[in-house]
Amino acid sequence: MKLERSSRTNHHQTRALEQVAHEAAAFIRREAGPNSLITVTRAISLAHGERMTVFISVFPEEKGLAALSFLERRRKAFSEHLKEHTRLRPLPRVDFMLDDQPFAKP
Repeated sequence: MKLERSSRTNHHQTRALEQVAHEAAAFIRREAGPNSLITVTRAISLAHGERMTVFISVFPEEKGLAALSFLERRRKAFSEHLKEHTRLRPLPRVDFMLDDQPFAKP
């Protein structure tokens, strides 16, 4: 029985990560300007899903810090976007980071 519960929790966590990554990509596509290409590469969970980190890659690379600054300024708007487009409760606190290995498997 313990394995089932662990499996169910793992499935829930995986699905939540996929939802956050997908919605982050949709939000960025809608909100970001044409000056750079921002791609969501993966998401990880911290503190049992209470916090999540979304990793991004940016082209051109020199626009990476500007993209991170933009996403940090728009964090509250992204939380509202998650609230409207997912059924995640409680909503995780989402941080954004540059992915230094965009093609690495998590």
